[in-house]
Amino acid sequence: MASQHANPGPSAQENYRGVWDGRIGFGRKAALLVVDFMQGYVREESPLFAPGVVEAVANMPALLEAARQSDTPVIHTNILYHAPDQLDGGLWVQKSPVMRAMVAGNPFAEFCDEVAPLPTEPVITKQYASAFFGTSLSAMLVAMGVDTIIVTGCSTSGCIRATAVDGLQYGFRVMVVRDCVGDRHPDPHEANLFDIDSKYGDVIDRQSAIDHLLGTP
Repeated sequence: MASQHANPGPSAQENYRGVWDGRIGFGRKAALLVVDFMQGYVREESPLFAPGVVEAVANMPALLEAARQSDTPVIHTNILYHAPDQLDGGLWVQKSPVMRAMVAGNPFAEFCDEVAPLPTEPVITKQYASAFFGTSLSAMLVAMGVDTIIVTGCSTSGCIRATAVDGLQYGFRVMVVRDCVGDRHPDPHEANLFDIDSKYGDVIDRQSAIDHLLGTP
């Protein structure tokens, strides 16, 4: 029988140190990617409500302003399905039927006011977790000469992680802004930020992103 006082072993940070702790850094040109900041995640009456997303949305205006001030491309994404059967959602809406609310005309599918796209900012509509899957995002970024994506939005464990993984696999430097992504519970939020920072990109704070965009030393 194992002792109740057995050594728990090294922490995750200690276990990964020197193996999964590299940094990629910013490249030559960045774009700000704002993933799925929709009303369904910030309204308490919605089954998708996520307190961490409320906080992330509140942290976004300063970063959005820095991107717009510095002429950094800002690209938004949303999720929309074709009513009434959401057939374009495939197996995802079968696995996660809560996503069926994301149809035109449902208030939960509208952008949060604080981070609503400007008329000049493109919106990529997607049906799955990654902002790259089945969309023109990669081609758009390449055409603009972008090599770095600053990722914000929700949820950390779903669309943010999927976008970070695909971003790396498509050859982009991935910078995820800790203060500007959120989830419905702190545990998956922190666990996925740990994984992203270890293997797929750099997790940075909002001020570091703002300083980079504005050229602040």
